[in-house]
Amino acid sequence: MDKETFAAIMKPVIDCISGQQINQQLAKDLNSKFPASGETFKIIDQACHRAIKAGWMCKHGDAGRKFGRVIKPSPDSNNLSIDVVQLRDVIGPHHSHPKGEICLTLPVTKGAKFDGLGAGWCVNDPGSAHSPTVTDGEALVLYLLPGGEINFS
Repeated sequence: MDKETFAAIMKPVIDCISGQQINQQLAKDLNSKFPASGETFKIIDQACHRAIKAGWMCKHGDAGRKFGRVIKPSPDSNNLSIDVVQLRDVIGPHHSHPKGEICLTLPVTKGAKFDGLGAGWCVNDPGSAHSPTVTDGEALVLYLLPGGEINFS
């Protein structure tokens, strides 16, 4: 698994998000088009695990909280960045999303939740802020940021 292959895997999702408002309707649309029970979800999940094993994804941090930017915003990504974090029963650093945040929760531990939600898509509206929290085990959280914009408190 390399970054180019990962970008190709993410292209249908990026294309679906392109031009859409970052809001709760987008979360519903993504959960409908790319459900946790679907093939795209499984492919993304497997790709993340292979990339972590290869050593280029989630290479920063320490046990319980590893992270890293996978794709920088560019015309090829419709100006979305993609980051992946690997979290185990942790409250992460508080931050805000000037243009919003689109998250995909990929539980590693059955029943693990990100911000109270299980496997699937959620959206944090533009201007929102939170301390990302994983409970009930370990999860990978893939998140897309318009313009790559995130502000840590």
